Amino acid sequence: MLLPYHARMRQRGIAVSLLFAAILMLSGCSVSPSRVHRADVVVATDSPRQLDCDRYDHCAIDSALIDAGQQAMADSTPDQPVHVVTLLNDSEAAMVARLNLIRAAQHSIDVQTYIWDQDDAGQLVLNELIKAARRGVKVRILADQLFSFGDPVLLERLATVHENLEVRLYNPTFHEAQTSAVEFSASIVCCFMTFNQRMHNKLLLVDNLIGITGGRNYQDRYFDWDNDFDYVDRDVMVGGPAAHEMARSFETFWHHKRSTPLTQLRDVNRYLLDDIHPGPMPEPHYAHPQRVARVMEEASDPAWIDDVLVSDTLRTGRVDFFSDLPAKTDQPDKRSAHEFTTHLMRMVGAAQHEVVLQTPYLVLSDRAKAIFERLHQGASPPRIVVSTNSLASTDAFAVYALSYKHRKSYLKDFGFEIYEMKPHAAGPAEDNADAADDEGPPLSTDGTPAHRRVGTERGLLASRSGARRNRPAPLTTPGRRFGLHAKSIVVDDDFAMVGSHNFDPRSDHYNTEAGVIVYDARFATELRESILRDTQPENAWVIAPRQQSSLSMAIGDFSASLPIFDLWPYRYATSYELKAGCTPMRPSDPAFFSCYTPVGDFPDVDVSPKLIYTRLITAFGAGVQGVL
Repeated sequence: MLLPYHARMRQRGIAVSLLFAAILMLSGCSVSPSRVHRADVVVATDSPRQLDCDRYDHCAIDSALIDAGQQAMADSTPDQPVHVVTLLNDSEAAMVARLNLIRAAQHSIDVQTYIWDQDDAGQLVLNELIKAARRGVKVRILADQLFSFGDPVLLERLATVHENLEVRLYNPTFHEAQTSAVEFSASIVCCFMTFNQRMHNKLLLVDNLIGITGGRNYQDRYFDWDNDFDYVDRDVMVGGPAAHEMARSFETFWHHKRSTPLTQLRDVNRYLLDDIHPGPMPEPHYAHPQRVARVMEEASDPAWIDDVLVSDTLRTGRVDFFSDLPAKTDQPDKRSAHEFTTHLMRMVGAAQHEVVLQTPYLVLSDRAKAIFERLHQGASPPRIVVSTNSLASTDAFAVYALSYKHRKSYLKDFGFEIYEMKPHAAGPAEDNADAADDEGPPLSTDGTPAHRRVGTERGLLASRSGARRNRPAPLTTPGRRFGLHAKSIVVDDDFAMVGSHNFDPRSDHYNTEAGVIVYDARFATELRESILRDTQPENAWVIAPRQQSSLSMAIGDFSASLPIFDLWPYRYATSYELKAGCTPMRPSDPAFFSCYTPVGDFPDVDVSPKLIYTRLITAFGAGVQGVL
């Protein structure tokens, strides 16, 4: 039964009052210096100091990866740097490389990430880091607070697990590790610009010698360990002088005012000062122990490391690591704070022949639009190939809606060739066939035994609290699905970037980003081939102009020009599928429409609220592009 109007208004007023009361209470409640000092004493007193190893190298394992990094560093001069670079497309190789480097660390391990979940992947890496700390390695973990750990009891344990391990959380909401629904809402109302700025950098750095950076966070979906939805992702491992830049960047973030020690978080501080403590860190409990055991074994197998990682390593010269500064939003006019973003845009703007871009979110900043429009209007415009998500493959449907709105500009004004990933893309499905089944041999799509091909596998974005909220749209077809999360770019087959930058307004203006640029044609070719593989007909739909009447097109153009009420359903472009017996070709080819058939604007997406929301955001959401 509905309440009378006045009663409903009274309830709404009470809710608003409570929200503002919560804002006032939470925004001013930092932990007092005396409580921080007392908690620091607890940590210093309760943290074990004894080591599991008394050797000078802290019982580090022998590692060909570390050896290659050391050799590159030794062979480098200030004028002629030497680097070793390994593209980590394969998600299992990406996990094994991390475990091998952690076990081979002799002095220090620094980890920086946006998401750290407590599923199998998150537990495994955390447990390996704890073991490293206990054998004498200094371990520092800096994680963005919003989607990392989130359990004050776990963080209390981590605060005292060993004196060699220290954890800090970046930009915590209202000085707490765990963000409740009320706090989430309050932060949007009271301090949105601060709350909205996140640390999106990803880095694992060992002994200031060799590091891994790219798109992967510490969650099952980034390593193809989720049985329902996995990300196609990519990292790069770099040894040599660029590691010094990684170290300087990490130090800058570690000592920034937004990087908060655990004793300064209200909920963790409260647990530390309680008389009742949860006890020592328990052993990990894995949902799929067999696959965890497999990668743990591979990480200490020199033959596996040589065959899968060392054999694909390139020895090259110049490699640059770039990172935005944490002052990016504190001082938005300070050019150095946007160092990575600025360099990336300059690199794209210099393209002569071709740009191959892979991004999960095709929503461009104004600066990126200007660069691509200038390139397209040149006398000899470069080819621009874009690999991105379809609505069927993304979990960020609101962002996709804005990409969908601007398709005509992307095709006509910027000259993009757009390929949207299929949710059951054949490439990742074949490569990852065994990741979801630890009880028997993997099966291919026709039910026959499949063989996993290490080196072609790739590895979605969901948080511990957002996994349910960010579920992708329901499909008309069953099966394990994949979403694109890799962020990479190749310019003129000459140099290439792998990192965390999504080439969107959020990456440009809000989040801090990091990545490496490799100036080597061999690496550029390898990365280009990897991206173009995801644009093949079995893996992606092609976006091309819709064959429609001039009247329909005129109405569509008028509708698309409106910031709101953009409701015309027949857009300028739609998705196309290659016909059987035809050869793949570019949309500009005169024979394109004879070899491709239209499959609708949102192929494979079932009728659902998210499909309706996508249409509504396209119609009414243009003003929130930067936030999304």
